[in-house]
Amino acid sequence: MEINDLTPAESRLWRAFASGTDVDFRTMGSSAAGSAASNSSAANLDDPAVGGTWGPERTVRASVLRSLLLDGPREDGRVAALSLAGARVTGRLDLQYATVDHPVRLRHCHFEEAPRFYGARLRELNLSESVLPGLISHAVRVEGVLRLTRARFSDTVRLAGAEVTGSLYLESTRIETPNTEWPVLQLNQAVLGADLWAPGLRAAGEVRLTGARVAGTINLNDSVLDRPGGSAVQAETLAAEADVLLRRADVRGRLELRGARIPGRLDLSHARLANAGSTALRASSCVIGELWLREGPVVQGALNLRRAQVDVLFLQPEVVPDWVQLNDLTYTSLIPHEPAERRLPMLEKGDSYLPFTYEQLTAAYRRIGDDDAARLVQLAKQRRRRRTLPWYGRLWGHLQDIAVGYGFRPLRAGGWLLSLLAVGSVAYGLHHPPALKPAEAPGFDPVFYTLDLLLPVISFGQENAFAPEGWYQTLSYVLIVTGWILATTVITGLTRTVSRQ
Repeated sequence: MEINDLTPAESRLWRAFASGTDVDFRTMGSSAAGSAASNSSAANLDDPAVGGTWGPERTVRASVLRSLLLDGPREDGRVAALSLAGARVTGRLDLQYATVDHPVRLRHCHFEEAPRFYGARLRELNLSESVLPGLISHAVRVEGVLRLTRARFSDTVRLAGAEVTGSLYLESTRIETPNTEWPVLQLNQAVLGADLWAPGLRAAGEVRLTGARVAGTINLNDSVLDRPGGSAVQAETLAAEADVLLRRADVRGRLELRGARIPGRLDLSHARLANAGSTALRASSCVIGELWLREGPVVQGALNLRRAQVDVLFLQPEVVPDWVQLNDLTYTSLIPHEPAERRLPMLEKGDSYLPFTYEQLTAAYRRIGDDDAARLVQLAKQRRRRRTLPWYGRLWGHLQDIAVGYGFRPLRAGGWLLSLLAVGSVAYGLHHPPALKPAEAPGFDPVFYTLDLLLPVISFGQENAFAPEGWYQTLSYVLIVTGWILATTVITGLTRTVSRQ
């Protein structure tokens, strides 16, 4: 491109390129003083959202930018760079498959067409605080950082398969598109050498991170991810080497993390997860160092943690929704420490009886030495299992529960025995049963006679020596049957308890 073909604005940029000098067309950037009113008016005129009204003094053709980046002037001893702010870029900036060895900084700019960096190789790309009708950058490679801070997009941002050796910055970026059928932010299969830094991101549609690999932290704190009824975040098989942060995030739609690998912390503290009538959080088959779900409103929608492996599960009962799926969930530590009565309702919210979930909770309590809570969980497990049995199994289960609490309440058996012993002792003390062989019978003792009836193994020689009649005989039958039931349930419960130890 000949220098004579350039407009004054383009000529200024062309001359600045060789030395990497900044070119700033903003009125606020060029004035150092002024009243508050005039500064406010200038700021409004400098807003890239109204960049379509900027005149030729602030307009640069995309073809000029392309020529500069591919074959621009050089100056010995200086690093050439494209550093432009406050410009209206007309036409499409097409660098598809291009190799650009210069930093590209197009800040506070208004783009009439979506730039195309498909398959390009760039040193640095900075589109911060610009307004763009989308971005086409599949498979782009950036040898440095990619900055889209506070940028505003009116169509899809395509970064699928991108490779950024540094960080990707999306702080307070806004992405809104009339077509939400496709993901509005595509980062699937992307590889980031450092962080995905996107606190305050606003995305009206799906954010896709499927198969992405991030060597640092994924920061989505304070973000608003809005796709009701669909996937707000699609991050299956995501691999993050550090933390995934969604503190105070507002996720309206499904947060899909199936198969993700997060060795650090998945932090959903103070977050609002809402996908009523469907799954709000799906973290099945994940491997997570710490999962924090706390200090927020109740999750609206199902919580799916099936087959997940979590070292530390920080889960407050107040945020657990009415529907949870915990099949084969394993965790080493469950915090905060809560009484078993507050944890057990979570195990009742699934669609079926899952013995493994009770065993996991029992193990968590035993690891911290809370044996009472562990026994209470095991008792709840037996009661939950009882509902799956046929009627005769449920009847026997009720008897075991009433008698000794399935062996986890052994003192209850002692109470029953003492009560029955008192009844029998009083009854037979007031009316001695006749002896079968008066000449050979020992002296009658109502207490030991009752014990002989109640205890099926031990014999004091009273039961075989005396034969009660009438309702006293019926009472003896009741005591014998009750004694057998108590003995059987005690032995069964103790055997179960010992096997659990």
